Amino acid sequence: MAIILCIETSTTNCSVAIAVDGEIKAIREENNKQYSHAEKLHVFIEQVLNDANLDKSRLNAVAVSKGPGSYTGLRIGVSAAKGLCFALDIPLISTFTLQVLVQQAVCEDCYIIPLLDARRMEVYSAVFNSGKKQIRETKAEILDENSFSDYLNERKTIFIGDGSNKFESLCKHENAVFHKDAIPSSADMAAMAEAKYKISDFENVAYFEPFYLKEFILG
Repeated sequence: MAIILCIETSTTNCSVAIAVDGEIKAIREENNKQYSHAEKLHVFIEQVLNDANLDKSRLNAVAVSKGPGSYTGLRIGVSAAKGLCFALDIPLISTFTLQVLVQQAVCEDCYIIPLLDARRMEVYSAVFNSGKKQIRETKAEILDENSFSDYLNERKTIFIGDGSNKFESLCKHENAVFHKDAIPSSADMAAMAEAKYKISDFENVAYFEPFYLKEFILG
């Protein structure tokens, strides 16, 4: 039985869950645009352990969403995850934030394009098929009216995440569907973390860093 603590802090949502054999047993999260991660994260960790009636010593691994996303949010989440792994001598698992997000999309024959707000008209994006397999590389890109036209012209395309707000104002294509309120959640990390745990796909705790994708820019 694998007991995994899942931490997702890459966006405004500070989210923590306990997963047992890939099933969520307890979750606490708060979507606060003021980024309350520093105040809430360790409180939520204690609360989910209490909710699941577990002591930290029972954890088999910690999973953390590695990015891309908020620099501050990622640093806070990864630092907490690494600290727990060091203290408890358990493995660290990372999950790709955009893949966490696409778990919320449901379709049979479509493309799924997660869009996370970067700055101005820029987003972090990737492209997945309806089986939620990534089929285009992850990148930071500036949106315009022709963005993703190859996918839109081919079939229904779901744009999911807070960056979808930016693209909806530009895109009037009949195949475009927007899930603007979706945010990455630890609830969607459980199955991925469990799969990685089973094959010992772990990170080096000492050297692991978040996937920032681009350099930090003030302003």
